[in-house]
Amino acid sequence: TYVVNSASFSPDGSRVVSASYDGTIRIWDVATGSVLKTLEGHTYVVNSASFSPDGSRVVSASVDGTIRIWDVATGSVLTTLEGHTDGVNYASFSPDGSRVVSASWDNTIRIWDVSTGSVLTTLEGHTNWVISASFSPDGSRVVSASVDKTIRIWDVSTGSVLTTLEGHTNWVISASFSPDGSRVVSASVDKTIRIWDVSTGSVLTTLEG
Repeated sequence: TYVVNSASFSPDGSRVVSASYDGTIRIWDVATGSVLKTLEGHTYVVNSASFSPDGSRVVSASVDGTIRIWDVATGSVLTTLEGHTDGVNYASFSPDGSRVVSASWDNTIRIWDVSTGSVLTTLEGHTNWVISASFSPDGSRVVSASVDKTIRIWDVSTGSVLTTLEGHTNWVISASFSPDGSRVVSASVDKTIRIWDVSTGSVLTTLEG
């Protein structure tokens, strides 16, 4: 009933999950356009929602400071992940579905154990809000995008920064790995998209227009 902040397909393409300013998440049937489930529980704006790799769960991130993991079949909350000290802008599953990474306005990224709900690692180094964070295809690294104009690549096992990608002249609002994990693409308020070489940290291409 309000602004929709994100939408993404289920792994099999039969459903879509959306996150809204009205504090709800909805799961839609692509073929019929009907709402299959409305997930309610967040107490403020929901910024992102996405499916687990097997399509059985949804993870959502909210301005209320929590991440929630939902059972798609029942619409119930399986786990509430609490620990961020400000709104959470983005959350997504690891490739194997065992972990979640979250990006927050508290300037940190957290990696969570889905089965226990505990924080495995807190990634600190950004100097302003973190807008997005996602795993590499093999799950060993995380890439984050921040209002501090940088993209950082992190080692999941140690929590250390492997590379800081610098060059954007304004907020970076998203970053993600290529399917083979060798490159990162980033999008910025500076009106450019950049493709980066992960091994060298250099810009391969700047897309403008």
